[in-house]
Amino acid sequence: MEGIIISFVIAILMGSLVIFVRLKGQNKPVSAKKIILPPIFMSTGALMFTVPYFRVTSQEVLEAFVMGMFFSIFLIKTSRFEVRDGDIYLKRSKAFPFILIGLLLIRLLMKVFLSSTIQVGQLSGMFFLLAFGMILPWRVAMYIQYRRLLQELDEGVRA
Repeated sequence: MEGIIISFVIAILMGSLVIFVRLKGQNKPVSAKKIILPPIFMSTGALMFTVPYFRVTSQEVLEAFVMGMFFSIFLIKTSRFEVRDGDIYLKRSKAFPFILIGLLLIRLLMKVFLSSTIQVGQLSGMFFLLAFGMILPWRVAMYIQYRRLLQELDEGVRA
């Protein structure tokens, strides 16, 4: 029980940090590098699967990744760009913090429910895959949207 409480506190702190960074980041122009690097950095976490304690079955990989992809829909729908002073910025979304909080609460509830049936190491691996399955499609969608807007800006400058 103590482990679950500690993980709740850490999850809430991390979620708060993500919301804070995201809201603060909306004041700076976006670049392709800022969109692409987070999933690349996060992918190094897959090294956890070299340790048998964290290994998951192929079915658990599929379940966690697909669920993450489903959750990414909400992030994709609330991530839009706008042009200000010739630069591309992430547009503020009033729904985004609530969606992040909702996803965090769902994750915490899933952790409580699943921790009684799945070993902690496997559960950690599954939640890593869920998070990666969420961030990867979201960032790919953001990158595509960013490239389209950048192309429109370039065409507007040439015209």
